[in-house]
Amino acid sequence: METPAVTRLLRAWGTGDVQARDRLVPLVYGELRRRAAAYLRRERRSHTLQPTALVHEAYVRLIDQSRIAWQNRAQFYGVAACIMRRVLVDHARAARMAKRSGRLVSVTLEEHHASVGAPDIDILALDEALTHLAEFDPRKSAVAELRFFSGLSVEETAHVLGVSVATVEREWRAARAWLFATLKRSDV
Repeated sequence: METPAVTRLLRAWGTGDVQARDRLVPLVYGELRRRAAAYLRRERRSHTLQPTALVHEAYVRLIDQSRIAWQNRAQFYGVAACIMRRVLVDHARAARMAKRSGRLVSVTLEEHHASVGAPDIDILALDEALTHLAEFDPRKSAVAELRFFSGLSVEETAHVLGVSVATVEREWRAARAWLFATLKRSDV
């Protein structure tokens, strides 16, 4: 279905139309899963959360959002990115606590997608770095979150944030450089 139909359904859902939400899910599910899989390929190889489980948990949290004034699909994917980030951080914290308590159990919820050569990312370190970046430059942090977690294009990110494409490109370059340097220092 084309984007105008998705936007119509999002707006109807925002006014409380549960049927619109239910009709929307099949239209956005594949894209959410693709984005989740792309992100998880950058995660540590030992990560136990799979794309389908990530999307399902994000969806459960997404439908709990109280009456969001949805504007378009880019905004929807932006909100979904924030929620996926929270799911991943919560999952990483729970895994770290289980590991420290000696009760670590590795459970694969869905199919396993091995990603040869993918760099390991410490989601907690990334979350901490993004939170710190947001303290002094909220827009750079927002750009990084939308581009990294949701996989929004530069154009979609610009639309969600209400800035120009050139601004997003500049902010994304700066955010990546800052995050790389910060994460590299934390590895030392």
